[in-house]
Amino acid sequence: MAVTIKDVAKKANVSPSTVSHVIADHSRISLDTKKRVRRAMKELGYHPNVNARSLAGRSTQAIGVIMPPSSETGFQNSFFSEVLRGVGSLAHEAGYSLYVSTGGDEQQSFEEVKRMVYGSHVDGIILLYSRVSDPVVDFLVTTHFPFILVGKPYINESKITYVDNDNVAASKDITNHLIDLGHQYIGFIGGSTDLVVTVDRLQGYQQAIKLANLPTFPDYIVHAEFLNSGGRKTVKRLFSLEMPPTALVIADDIMSFGVINMLEEIGISCPEDISITGFNNLYLSEITRPLLTTVDIQIFNLGVQAAKCLIEKTKDKEEPAKRIIVPHEIIYRNSTKALLKRV
Repeated sequence: MAVTIKDVAKKANVSPSTVSHVIADHSRISLDTKKRVRRAMKELGYHPNVNARSLAGRSTQAIGVIMPPSSETGFQNSFFSEVLRGVGSLAHEAGYSLYVSTGGDEQQSFEEVKRMVYGSHVDGIILLYSRVSDPVVDFLVTTHFPFILVGKPYINESKITYVDNDNVAASKDITNHLIDLGHQYIGFIGGSTDLVVTVDRLQGYQQAIKLANLPTFPDYIVHAEFLNSGGRKTVKRLFSLEMPPTALVIADDIMSFGVINMLEEIGISCPEDISITGFNNLYLSEITRPLLTTVDIQIFNLGVQAAKCLIEKTKDKEEPAKRIIVPHEIIYRNSTKALLKRV
């Protein structure tokens, strides 16, 4: 049997109307009472009926933005600050404010999303990531709450609106650049395989290697976190191989910087000894040494398009699912170099 407002009122020793006022965050209810009622709601597993409350047609004029769970990325990667800048530029122009959740672990992030939805804090949600399996997406689909993915959905692609790049094609393009420079032994460093973007970028790399009839080595494919420290850990393993790669496709600029630094520590120079490419065209890629050859995925525009799609969806619940693909471009800089001869 579903938990009701009366059940919460009884447990908190208040009236049902007081519970309703707490749900609405009424200013006349004391902080102590609010804490007691919210504690009772949590203990009983009570959530307000979001569908019933939405009948009133009240708009919060706010958008929820969900960062990836855990601290594996966060603001240490400027991708997220830039995509937020894109979301904010369009949202503020349309008169919407942002409610940003930096999450914690996966459970904390999920609970935050439920609070946004059941508490009617926002009109819709933008997820700044896409995972192979994500209870948050399942929850938002089940509750029919407006949301947008920045990234390709793992399932139900035709039913979920998302904004992304063609990461398979982009990775194929950057790998072909290295092949055109004469490299035969090309490695790949990616982030977590739970992320759809990692899966797609690995697939593009593998397609390019296969089409060029180049040798494939399982040890050339490694995965680490998207942070500097994760990229560093992969380097010694790669360069302890009998036939180390002469070029690397790295799925994120931040990881590329870590790899380049580690290479310097062990006496390997980029691009003289190895060519390195990245993804995202972060600002740092323009000022590091060497300047980083990378894929510009138009991060700001990803945010703008995500906000645009979400606002359209909040205004028209019957808005059909959309697939928005933002174009990419290879930015050629100094971290890649042609081989004088094939090895």
